[in-house]
Amino acid sequence: MSKSEQKAGGLDRVLVLEVARVTEAAAIAAAKLRGRGDEKAADGAAVDAMRKELGKVHIKGRVVIGEGEMDESPMLYIGEEVGIGDGPEVDIAVDPLEGTTICAKAMPNALAVLAIAERGGLLNAPDMYMDKIAVGPGYPDGIIDLDAPPAETLARLAKAKGVPVAEITACILDRPRHADLIAAVRQAGAGVQLIPDGDIAGVIWTTDPNETGIDIYLGSGGAPEGVLAAAALRCIGGQMQGRLAPQKKEEEVRAAAMGIPNIRRLFTMEEMASGDVIFSATGVTDGSLLQGVHFRGQFAETETVVMRSKTGTVRRIKTSRKV
Repeated sequence: MSKSEQKAGGLDRVLVLEVARVTEAAAIAAAKLRGRGDEKAADGAAVDAMRKELGKVHIKGRVVIGEGEMDESPMLYIGEEVGIGDGPEVDIAVDPLEGTTICAKAMPNALAVLAIAERGGLLNAPDMYMDKIAVGPGYPDGIIDLDAPPAETLARLAKAKGVPVAEITACILDRPRHADLIAAVRQAGAGVQLIPDGDIAGVIWTTDPNETGIDIYLGSGGAPEGVLAAAALRCIGGQMQGRLAPQKKEEEVRAAAMGIPNIRRLFTMEEMASGDVIFSATGVTDGSLLQGVHFRGQFAETETVVMRSKTGTVRRIKTSRKV
């Protein structure tokens, strides 16, 4: 870290390109197994590649969102130390293959995702469900409320945007558990775009509704993905709330052991991702957010979006590397 940045606080800007290289490597590894129908193999390849590339980065990193506990995963487990060890102390959240099923089926919007924050900047969320709500930038503070009825939230959003509710579209994971939520959104007059997987991308889509057609993200998904999505929004702008949704008592106990004794606590975006945050995502399959990996002879072409909260910069990087 440079002396000026040490004085001002925050991460070294060189890390912006370093984290992009990490997600590129994971995306290429997973893309080699697209459409093979083997979720575990694709995920394992992405994990191995991401772990190897992180080992080259000048950080003293600690995984706070990873592939599970040490006994569940040999690599990128929660608490694992990564990096060369001679740089800044950082928290790391990883999802080497966001959308394992859609990669295995060669469907759109699979990503390799990583976020880095100053130590203590990322919520150490257990692997369980989280109820989420998110919108992009440009709205008054407090426009979303996880506890409000969908119709009320949609009406507020439409009023703030200056359009009728009929012109609002919500992104929701296509799951049986969301049947009542989907019905409530449609009854309020709004549209619903269902996605099979990939709720990190779903949250990010809310930041550019003119391009994506998505105004708000609603519903439950993985808590680790919620933290990664919050990290992305911290860089681009927007609002997000999340609350853990345990399905059994053991999950509540685990959350308490990880520092969340109040399972009903509502987390804001800033509580899930604070301080200087760098977020990177590389496309594995072609999608609305990013192009997937394209193999051209001995080369792999990738598209990556990398963002930083401190500066508000968003970079799209197209890379061709020999494989």
